[in-house]
Amino acid sequence: MSEAYDRERQNNSRLEELSAKVSALRGVTIDIYDNARAQDVLDSTNDTFSSMSSQIKGSAGRLTRMAASGNRVAILKLAGIIIGSFLFLYYALKLIF
Repeated sequence: MSEAYDRERQNNSRLEELSAKVSALRGVTIDIYDNARAQDVLDSTNDTFSSMSSQIKGSAGRLTRMAASGNRVAILKLAGIIIGSFLFLYYALKLIF
């Protein structure tokens, strides 16, 4: 009877060890999944910034062509937009900080 009790205790000990290993494996799997999801978010953000960069370059090129054409009204509009944007950012940052 003592031998059966020892074996049962040994089985319980090994079962607890196996349970701990399964829990550790589950934690590693969850960490890998979270890391993969974060990488997908980073890739999406990178694509968004690349798209925004090309749009800004296109807009800058159009503004340059407009300014080079010598249209005074267009140049005044451009100057107004730049000054208005600067003032907006200045007061927005002043309110935040």
